[in-house]
Amino acid sequence: MAAKVEPFWKRKSLAQLDRHEWESLCDGCGLCCLQKLEDEEDGAVYYTRVACKLLDLQTCQCSDYANRRASVADCIQLTAADAVEFKWLPPTCGYRLVAEGKDLPLWHHLVCGDRQAVHDERISQAGRMIAEDDVDEDDWEQYLIFRAG
Repeated sequence: MAAKVEPFWKRKSLAQLDRHEWESLCDGCGLCCLQKLEDEEDGAVYYTRVACKLLDLQTCQCSDYANRRASVADCIQLTAADAVEFKWLPPTCGYRLVAEGKDLPLWHHLVCGDRQAVHDERISQAGRMIAEDDVDEDDWEQYLIFRAG
C-alpha cells in the first residue's frame, strides 16, 4: 500500500510554494476585489458589494489580471511574505487559511476539484455585486456586507 501524500498546502510552508501553487490557493471568490471601507475610529475594515472595475460580476474573475496594477493603482498583490497582514481577507480565503495553518474548506477547488463550488456554496458574491462605476464612492456605505477580521 502506497503512503498517502499530504497536499502541498499542508506539507510546505508559504515560502516554499512555487508561483503556480501560490496562485492555486485562490478560490476564485473575488471577495478581495470588492471595495472596502475602513472605520476611522477603530480601524475595522468592512467589505462592500461594490466590485473593482476589473472584476467580472458573474464569474468573479479579473478581466485583466496580468496588468491589473497598471489599471488599478491600489490593487494589492498578495504574496507569501505579506501573510501576517492577511487578517483583512475573508475567513474563507485560501491564502489566509493556509497562512494561519488551517486546512482548505471542502468546497475549495483544490479539495473538491470543482471551480464552480465556491459559487454554488455562495461563498463568492457572483451575481450579487455592483460595478464601482455604477455607484458614487460616497454611497459605498449603503452596500456593506460584512466586517473583515
